[in-house]
Amino acid sequence: MSWRIERRFAALRNEGRSGLVTFTMMGDPDIETSFEILRGLPAAGADIIEIGSPFTDPMADGPVIQVAGQRALKAGITLDKTIGLVRRFREQDGETPLILMGYYNPIYIYGVERFLRDALDAGLDGLIIVDLPPEEDGELCLPALEAGLAFIRLAAPTTDDARLERVLANSSGFVYYISITGITGAAGASTRSIAAAVERIRRHTELPIAVGFGIKTAEQAAEVARAADAAVVGSAIISAIEKSLNGNGAATPHTVDAALSLVRALSGGVRQTATEAAP
Repeated sequence: MSWRIERRFAALRNEGRSGLVTFTMMGDPDIETSFEILRGLPAAGADIIEIGSPFTDPMADGPVIQVAGQRALKAGITLDKTIGLVRRFREQDGETPLILMGYYNPIYIYGVERFLRDALDAGLDGLIIVDLPPEEDGELCLPALEAGLAFIRLAAPTTDDARLERVLANSSGFVYYISITGITGAAGASTRSIAAAVERIRRHTELPIAVGFGIKTAEQAAEVARAADAAVVGSAIISAIEKSLNGNGAATPHTVDAALSLVRALSGGVRQTATEAAP
């Protein structure tokens, strides 16, 4: 497991609060603007950052993230350039965990051994590869773990206890519970169902549990934070970016702050739960 992920969740426990995991697509709406958003996220309150690596067939993504990926590909982003942005980020931030979220095909084309070497050298901490099930662990999961990258698995409401054991067998870093069935950006689940799901997953693992899908507001983030070790927000941030663009889909002077302002609000909601728990 990456030491940054382990250390971050330990720090959150010491603070008596849950964390905020944010997702942003590298290259959206252009490479430099996406980097400005990325480097501003920790100060805005992101505890862990997922960076999207776009793919031409993003089967797990909803419309908002699909369009963001299209903008990023049009802007010329590649997996190699994404790794370069990780390297630039590490020049000024050596603590915030960075996790690459995407699909296996670009990594396969890049070359697994080369990708793992370059990703680690750049300062990446973990992977979420949505189209590699546990049955394919030999493709990337086991080599990644051996190299020192966390491999974070997804669990869903449809993941029963028997399947959960298989999903968690080679998981590390944390468990990402997607609180609804479907694609990213859909409506969120109820607080009660999330709490019950987190409790069930905890019976199978000691890894931290982060919950995402459908979180759009500080209030929703706070509700999730009361039940889980972290709240994950992606589509809402991408939507804020999209709404700030001009008619041609290009960045405006408001684009970076549109994303970071939302993250600040979300972070405030998450951090509120620590205040509530204080004696």
